[in-house]
Amino acid sequence: MLSKNIWLKGVKVFEKDKRVPKPWGYELIFVITDRYVGKILHVNRGEKLSLQYHKVKDETMRLVKGRVEIQIDDEKFIMADGDTVRIRPGTRHSVLALEDSDIFEVSTPEIDDVVRLEDRYGREGTTEP
Repeated sequence: MLSKNIWLKGVKVFEKDKRVPKPWGYELIFVITDRYVGKILHVNRGEKLSLQYHKVKDETMRLVKGRVEIQIDDEKFIMADGDTVRIRPGTRHSVLALEDSDIFEVSTPEIDDVVRLEDRYGREGTTEP
């Protein structure tokens, strides 16, 4: 059995996935390395992630369960199971869950690189990578 949150050859290993509560649902972080992060975003029906962009972080999202409306800059799209989108640094984006939804997200490791433009939960500000 692994100890909680240990580093093994440059990889952060969790005894269990690291669950991070969010006002829209939760994140399950399953790996953090110096080159990438893997997590699952669970977004409850009707909830919305902030409209945001990243200065450095490059991410790819794959919807594995549910249905969401994703905003990329000024366009909105409906994503269904199996749809994938890459979000490059500087791209404004947000996700609205039309159903309870699970999204696999793989990104560069700058997990705190968030510039919030709008947030229905009152979270403000910018974090730096």
